[in-house]
Amino acid sequence: MDMGDTVKYLTKAVEERKPHRVVTGNPIMLMAAAESEEYQRILETADLVVPDGAGVVWAARHVKQPVAERVAGFDLLHELMREGDKRGWGVFLLGTSQDILDAAHANLARQYPGIRFVGTRNGYFKDEEDAEVVAQIRAAQPDLLFVARSVANQEPWIAKYEKELGVPVMMGVGGSFDVISGKLKRAPAFFRKSGLEWFYRLLQEPKRYKRMLVLPQFALKVVRDGDKVLKTR
Repeated sequence: MDMGDTVKYLTKAVEERKPHRVVTGNPIMLMAAAESEEYQRILETADLVVPDGAGVVWAARHVKQPVAERVAGFDLLHELMREGDKRGWGVFLLGTSQDILDAAHANLARQYPGIRFVGTRNGYFKDEEDAEVVAQIRAAQPDLLFVARSVANQEPWIAKYEKELGVPVMMGVGGSFDVISGKLKRAPAFFRKSGLEWFYRLLQEPKRYKRMLVLPQFALKVVRDGDKVLKTR
């Protein structure tokens, strides 16, 4: 599906109150899945996986299974917020540090005054606090739940509690709150269209270089193993 189809699909999920776990697939996630059967299962059992990363779009084209277009998680978040702004949807923001969360919340509230922000919680909680966090989200009854945590625990956490959460759209958004808060700038259109958004992010956060080493490994794996890297159910 392209972006328009994806938004229509998830709008219907909200209208029907049917829980959907959405994964914004990127090369780092796919490489994590290649090394972990459990992570692979988490990706394969998602209700919807969108091609978030430019590397995934390239890989799909390389193995002759092209996608309609890149559906970046950051853009999908805003498209859903625009839809929710018109419909009065409730939104819960979970993750990142308290200062970034507060700034992201404030900026989104200004941009989308029709949204009901039914709750926020930073991502610095321990495993033994999970039940409390889940209960807070359940009580808020949001239409959209955006989770900004690390690759290692973002998708696993949502997958673990998706049935208890029961939110129509549950989606991991990675570093989106960093950009929305103003802490980081989003890559200009040239970098995004050229598939170099990762490089722009690296220029802003050089400490991420180790994480970025996964990208050439992913490209080599796609060339070597083909569609095994992009396998689905």
